[in-house]
Amino acid sequence: MADRQLDLFGGAAPAADPDFAEDRALVARVPDHVRFGTSSWTFPGWSGIVYPLGTTARELGERGLELYTRCPLFRTVGIDRSYYRPIERDDLRRYAEQLPGGFPCVMKVWSEITSRVHPSTRSPNPHFLDASLFEDAVLGPVTEAFGAHAGPFVFELAPLRDLELPAPGELPAALGRFFERLPRGFRYAVELRSRELFTPAYLAVLARFGVAHVLNFWERMPALGAQLAAPGVLTAPFVVARLLIPPGERYEEKKAEYAPFDRIVDPQPGLYDDFVRLVEATRRRGAELFVIVNNKVEGSSPLTIRGLARRITTPP
Repeated sequence: MADRQLDLFGGAAPAADPDFAEDRALVARVPDHVRFGTSSWTFPGWSGIVYPLGTTARELGERGLELYTRCPLFRTVGIDRSYYRPIERDDLRRYAEQLPGGFPCVMKVWSEITSRVHPSTRSPNPHFLDASLFEDAVLGPVTEAFGAHAGPFVFELAPLRDLELPAPGELPAALGRFFERLPRGFRYAVELRSRELFTPAYLAVLARFGVAHVLNFWERMPALGAQLAAPGVLTAPFVVARLLIPPGERYEEKKAEYAPFDRIVDPQPGLYDDFVRLVEATRRRGAELFVIVNNKVEGSSPLTIRGLARRITTPP
């Protein structure tokens, strides 16, 4: 590659990391309870922002987490591929080998467990909130091969059409039965994709089991600030915020508009205001805050994280 000089043996010397001086200065002022990370990490467009110039998709596939953790702003990462199928033990071990100690990851749970209906057929899913399947297919392999880096497990409940919504009280009851069966000692979080399910009864059952409600910034959910304002919304000793896409927007449209995710395209000042309130609310509660940011928020999740860090470390 043009930006990589030849070493003494004729091979390509590794390219230098980006200049992280500003990020190191920011991190020194970010509150200790806040852990920033991105939703996945395999984006060559972050070359020169997070990764050395010229980093390829192949390199990111082979050692992307190792390169990712060099950015001082990142103290967690969202693992999304686990939503589509459980990650094999060998891959989990490979991930673990690339991570430093004390680096917990936010992992989405397999959709077979979190979807009330199958996305293609829309037929009822018999494995919805199946505790045994979660333990066997997800928790067991993660504990065995990735345990030191297991952060919150996110149960993302797939969006439902109006006729598919459960009757009032049905979801809280099902969640109660589910979490009653799960092993203690792990951090669990539930993410809604249907605003109709965001009810006091839902929050109450999460609080009963110390499970977090994921405060998300997503196309069909109330704004982050509106969720934060709900009484009793901080249901666990930790908090997960997943900043994904502005309400009212569509994922595929934003993906096409923002690629290759190397710049801020559509600033979201209202989100920054809400985020300041979230950081203060979690500080008062003494809760660790995991913040996972997607490229679809503004165009580049690392640059959004940098902006959020500036906002919470700049005096008003």
